[in-house]
Parts: sequence; structure tokens; C-alpha cells
Amino acid sequence: MSTDLTPRRLLPDAPFLAAATGRIPSRRPVWFQRQAGRSLPEYRKVRAGIAMLDSCFDAELVCEITMQPVRRHGVDAAILFSDIVVPLKAAGVDLDIVPGTGPVIANPVRSVADVKALPRLLPEQVGAVSRGIGLLVDELGEVPLIGFAGAPFTLASYLVEGGPSRNHERTKAMMHSDPTTWHALLGSLADLTITFLQAQLRAGVDAVQLFDSWAGFLSLAEYREFVLPHSTRVFAEVAGAGVPRAHFGVGTGELLGAMGEAGADVVGVDWRIPLDVAAERVGPGTALQGNLDPSVLFAGSAAVEKQVRRIVAEADVALAGNATGHIFNLGHGVLPETDPAILTAVVELVHSL
Repeated sequence: MSTDLTPRRLLPDAPFLAAATGRIPSRRPVWFQRQAGRSLPEYRKVRAGIAMLDSCFDAELVCEITMQPVRRHGVDAAILFSDIVVPLKAAGVDLDIVPGTGPVIANPVRSVADVKALPRLLPEQVGAVSRGIGLLVDELGEVPLIGFAGAPFTLASYLVEGGPSRNHERTKAMMHSDPTTWHALLGSLADLTITFLQAQLRAGVDAVQLFDSWAGFLSLAEYREFVLPHSTRVFAEVAGAGVPRAHFGVGTGELLGAMGEAGADVVGVDWRIPLDVAAERVGPGTALQGNLDPSVLFAGSAAVEKQVRRIVAEADVALAGNATGHIFNLGHGVLPETDPAILTAVVELVHSL
């Protein structure tokens, strides 16, 4: 598969890229997971009457929604407005995002025949995403753009369960009872993820992030045997682009060491693990991203400031040890009812520190 890239923007002074690559940034960078949309009234206005997946395949809408938090909050990075099931939908998997539920798969993957029937993703099938990135590259100026994809395990969980799951029982059953089919499934999904990320890189994103949202449901042994080889391949296949690669999962405190081995330059940390502890678990040579609890944003400005300062102090300890950089973020995504003014205040506070 060709990995030829369009000329990439030169952003030598971007704090996010500096922190992600072991350089000293001019200020501590900050952005928020799920900042593109969710809590912003301008997002709800522009998306009124438009289904989520339809929004993700509208280049102009992708550009506008991605830009909204950059304009409002002054964050140090934009993250592409998309969804982790976009490449599945683009490839032809019959699915929909049901409001209040999440992705629902019409024909769950439960057998080797189902795995063999999964369609492959062609770059042109995500052409609208690439066009949206092109628009963003022209509009963002000096702000880096993060592309992203869902990790093979998380995509597999949706496909096997048929939608979101509390226990991932069908997923774990396939892993343990039929590892051959499991690895075939994750191999196919790794191919799809690589194609999607390479399309974003060709279009001009400045960094990529792999979201393994459900990996925290696994034991360390399960993660190492059934997941790590496939995530490692994804990171290896996009390494040639020369952009920072980030890795994030929820509830992954016990997996951080293994996740750090997958090949990312930046490891995201949720709110359950202090950053100085996370740095010891991830090991040397990696930047950290995180990790304010999104729920704390509802606790009032004094409580928010206290927690931001605590996280920055823990990050400074991490920087004195194993971590090569710190990017301030939430420990998960922005919650829909979050007051946007609080997010703006967090950006200003982090920059002042």
C-alpha cells in the first residue's frame, strides 16, 4: 500500500508537537478528548437534524466541527471530528450509531465465515474524511491536527457483541475458545485501521491517536496475547510518516506498561492513575497525556483549579523521571453537559502554569 504523503505543514513551534516528541514546548500544551462537539452549543446547532454518521462523511461539516473548540478554547491541538466506527461503515459494514446507545451492528461477527466476509477498506471510501482534513489544514494555521482511529480490539468488541457491552462476554469467549478466528478478525481490523490512518496521514494530519476504548476490560495476560501484537502492527505501519503516535484506553492502569510497548510516542492516562505513577509503569522514552477526571469539571472553579494544579505537579515529577513530555488533557472525553466556559478556563490556567 502506498504511503506517499502530501507536503506536510512545518510547525516547529507547536507546543503539542514539541511535547509529543521529547522537545521542550514554549508552554504546556492542552487539548481535550471529544472536544470536537459534545458540549458546544454551536456544535448542536450545526448538527441539528443530521445523523452522526452523516456528519462524519460531510467534509465541510467535519471541518467546521473540528474547528469550533479551537476557536472557542484556544487549545493547542485539534482532533478530527469522526467516530471509531467510520472506517467500518465506509467499508460497507451494516451498522448505525443509535442515540443513547452507540454503535449497533446489524450482523455481528461470531464465526470464521463472518470474519472472512468482512469487507476491506479502500482509501477512496473515506474520501470525504480526507477532503475534510484538506480543508482543516488550510484553516488551522499553526495548530496541529490529530487524526485517529479505533484500535483493532475495540472495533472487534463492537463487531462481536453487536454493540456496546457491559461485560464483553462474547468477545472474551471468542478470544479464549477460538484464538485462530480471533487473531484473523484482529488482523483484518488492523488492516482496516492502517488504511484509515494512512489516508488521514496522506491528507495532512500532524499526529495520530489510536483509541482502545474497551481494553481496560482485559487482564494483562489477555492484552499481551490477544491484543498487543495487532496494535503494535498498526503503530509500526504508520511510523514512516514521521508524526507523533498516541495510544489511549480507559481503565488501563494495569496495562500501561504493555501499551507503552506497542510503539506509541505518547501514552494517554485516564484519571485513575497519577501521572508520576503512570510514568513508572509506561517506562522511559514516552510522553504522557492526561489526566483530569471529566466529572471534576462539574465541581466548580476552585475544585477544578486544585485538580489541574495537582495534575501539573504530578506531571512535573514524571518529567523529572521517565516521561519525555506532558500534554494536558482529560482522563477520558468531554461529557455532553460540561460548561464550555470551564474548558476555556482550564486551557488558560494550564498555559499560565
